[in-house]
Amino acid sequence: MKDVNGEGRITRRDFLKIAGVAGAAVGLGAGMGGLLAACGGEATETTASTAGVTTTAGTPTTAGATTTVSATAQTGREVKLGLVTPQTGPLASFGVADKYCLDVFTKTIGDGVVLGDGAKHPITVTLVDSQSNSNRSAQVAGDLILNTKVDMLMAASSGDNTTPVADQAEANGVPCISTDTPWQAWYNRGGKAPEGGYKWTYHAFWGQEDNFGVQFDMWTQVPTNKVVGVVWPNDVDGNNYRANWPKPLANAGYKTIDGGSFQDGLEDFTDIITKFKEGGAEIVSGVMSPPDFTNFWKQSKQQSFNPKINEVGKALLFPQSVDAIGPIADGLATTIWWHPTYPFKSPLTNQTCQEFADAYETTSGKQWTQPLLHFLLFEWAIDVLKRVKNIDDKEETIQAVSTTKVDTIDGPIDFTQEVGATGGTRPVPNVVRLPLAGGQWVTGTKFPFDLVICDNKGWSMIPVSTTLKPLTA
Repeated sequence: MKDVNGEGRITRRDFLKIAGVAGAAVGLGAGMGGLLAACGGEATETTASTAGVTTTAGTPTTAGATTTVSATAQTGREVKLGLVTPQTGPLASFGVADKYCLDVFTKTIGDGVVLGDGAKHPITVTLVDSQSNSNRSAQVAGDLILNTKVDMLMAASSGDNTTPVADQAEANGVPCISTDTPWQAWYNRGGKAPEGGYKWTYHAFWGQEDNFGVQFDMWTQVPTNKVVGVVWPNDVDGNNYRANWPKPLANAGYKTIDGGSFQDGLEDFTDIITKFKEGGAEIVSGVMSPPDFTNFWKQSKQQSFNPKINEVGKALLFPQSVDAIGPIADGLATTIWWHPTYPFKSPLTNQTCQEFADAYETTSGKQWTQPLLHFLLFEWAIDVLKRVKNIDDKEETIQAVSTTKVDTIDGPIDFTQEVGATGGTRPVPNVVRLPLAGGQWVTGTKFPFDLVICDNKGWSMIPVSTTLKPLTA
């Protein structure tokens, strides 16, 4: 995709529409499959069917599902949803559970959902791989809007994925819901949110204020010199951290050693490691992709850099990422934005978080992973659709999104709250905050490592099972 420099003649909105049209044009004559084949990606189009849902322990059942309907309901038109997540590339760990979540959703809703018009509508979901590339995220979102003609977009998995999708939705007037990006990075896309917020895009996830609370509180569990080496790359998430973290760190009494802005994919971290060693950093904090962190930490051990705490966002969220690091991953810390012990239940499957995680492990043969929370997008979408009387009216659909009040597998999403209310979870018009905890990877039983919760600052409903232990040299 070429840059557009209109020198004031083309607005940001115009640019986004052009990008969307370009994405759609690639697939003309071949449909979505043609676009993805041209881009080397993949689209999974799943249509709700009449396949039954098993009722064995740990699997979703329709017994208490909110979508169970009378067989006498008339049939409405197909409703199209589009989901953009990274299935390949350096952020692929974020999307590893998405196909499972889609499969559970499809089986749970059966042959359709009764919308606000009283008719049962079949639901089609097109899952598209962003390939961990922000330009492609925008491109395929534009194609879903203009070519597939989705009724609603969904997105997850870091600011590099959710913000381009949201921009396309906003520019083209299509409802969009998203999660799994700290809300400041999502809300302040392009540098600053418009006055009064956005019209077409809504988001549910924790914010940096939650991150500060959990991390600073957890760090106090291990005595240190309060010198922090920070790794903030030159990407959406890294720049968001660089903009938001220095002042709170200083206010909490920490000295910061900035390793410097670096490009994703850096192979040699010697300069950064040297800065941390010379500055006496006993804590490492930041946000990195899994491959980058693996290189950084292996090189740190090779160069005898042994901090007491290493808590890096994004990279240490996933079991497969930690497994790839090997034995030196024992004791690494991370934020936890979903866990089997969270006290929530899915309104679609009636499963607790533990049951949902257990079912994933049984079905996939893999260890549970935090992105299982992406299932909340389906729960949110169904809650919206059930309140929409005219699915062809996008104004009515976005109105339903903006008044959402639903419990999900990751806690309540309540947009009926007053914005900025004390004790509330709606900091800005288009965002609801979700829980965040702090934890540590320890030697596991069934799998190489288990993730245990060490801190729940600000979210007292989250159970804490242990305290943070210092890393060993």
